[in-house]
Amino acid sequence: MASAEHIDPTRRKGRGALGNAAGRYDLARETEADGWDRPEDLPPLRTEVSLERPRRMITYNRSPDLPFDRSINPYRGCEHGCVYCFARPSHAYLGLSPGLDFETRLVARPEAAEVLARELCAPRYRVAPIAVGTNTDPYQPIERDHRIMRDCLSVLARFRHPVAIVTKGTLIERDIDILATMARQGLARVGVSLTTLDPVLSRRMEPRAPAPARRLQMIRRLTEAGIPVRVMTSPLVPGLSDHELEALLEAGRAAGADAASWIMLRLPMEVSRLWQDWLAEHYPARAVRVMARLREMHGGKDYDARWGHRMRGQGPYAEMVAQRFRLAAKRLGLDRRTEPLRCDLFRVPTKVGDQMSLF
Repeated sequence: MASAEHIDPTRRKGRGALGNAAGRYDLARETEADGWDRPEDLPPLRTEVSLERPRRMITYNRSPDLPFDRSINPYRGCEHGCVYCFARPSHAYLGLSPGLDFETRLVARPEAAEVLARELCAPRYRVAPIAVGTNTDPYQPIERDHRIMRDCLSVLARFRHPVAIVTKGTLIERDIDILATMARQGLARVGVSLTTLDPVLSRRMEPRAPAPARRLQMIRRLTEAGIPVRVMTSPLVPGLSDHELEALLEAGRAAGADAASWIMLRLPMEVSRLWQDWLAEHYPARAVRVMARLREMHGGKDYDARWGHRMRGQGPYAEMVAQRFRLAAKRLGLDRRTEPLRCDLFRVPTKVGDQMSLF
């Protein structure tokens, strides 16, 4: 990817990426003057949402690094604007930039629930937990208006289908009514990403995500409703937030979390350049140290995508962090195995006109 063309800070206020450089499928992106010999007053970047009719919703994977084999994504792109987001490169498939386009030019899929229900009704479908939020956050701000995640969740509840949700978005509290019922049946679990307790670092790194204190309140509200929550200290950033690991786990446990996990910062494809530009602007004195640690864990590269390696890296530093996590999780009781989500309750709802069973 070409070096990011930085956009004036006044235009990108409240955004994570600094620029909108071309992705790997958009190599001709460049800015040209319009011929006028005067500076242009360009407006601030606004969030734009386009609509997409999906042909299918369930995406399958065979990655040994993941505890699930299928997922759904109600949205493409994410307004939270987390600069480190490993999903940013997916925007390149749309001919858009993984930079500011990823957080300002979003795609909503309003027919998602209808398509999901059709897939679950297929005779060959075999139930297993569906993950939501593994690519982009289903409870990002535009969900307030589009309500696609709630519609999908309603479908899963109707089919008694197990679901695991990962989010930073407090909009999930709106759906406690559905999630609490599913949780009582052993059908739902939530993971809340907690990257730092420092509100300044969080605002810079995740500009439109809820503040750390608000995420802890969200964990508390979910668990008080009987919904099991995993605190996810992801991503840990060496030289920037890694020293908070124990404090993050303690805060998550105090809020009611019953399990924990961690993932090291990942910089696939275009994310590496976006991240390094962000570091240079916000933490220039730490940039060399942060990147040196990351390369140390990935054989001298910014990122190594090999299975079994990409999530946590290798070497002395990665092993030290893993040991710290194991000791803190054990001390806090966050290391016990959680009950698997139930698959035996799944059933296709009876529709009007269906023949009733005789038995």
